[in-house]
Amino acid sequence: QVQLVESGGGLVQPGGSLRLSCEASGSIFRVHTMGWYRQAPGPGESRDLVATISSDGSTNYADSVKGRVTISRDNAKNTVYLQMNSPNADDTAVYYCNALITTNGYRTNDFWGQGTQVTVSS
Repeated sequence: QVQLVESGGGLVQPGGSLRLSCEASGSIFRVHTMGWYRQAPGPGESRDLVATISSDGSTNYADSVKGRVTISRDNAKNTVYLQMNSPNADDTAVYYCNALITTNGYRTNDFWGQGTQVTVSS
């Protein structure tokens, strides 16, 4: 069993900042790429990439967040972070943590967290 548990969501004011965390735990042999995705409110909205970070630290960002978001990870803690500065209303969404993990049974699968709500509003 592998679990991803997110924290750090909530209400944030436009122009403020927030930091999301996600810890992977359980039967883990190795954690590969980790990332954050988000799904905006409303019917038919897709779950879109925010940022990813590989095990060696290489990062990838969606164009909509470049310059405002920093993804980082602590490999010793199997934890990924998302620092968002100057959020705006368009950043309001449920944020999901994702990780590609090889379990102790040597199976590699994609795992998702339960999601954390981020609301940007004054």
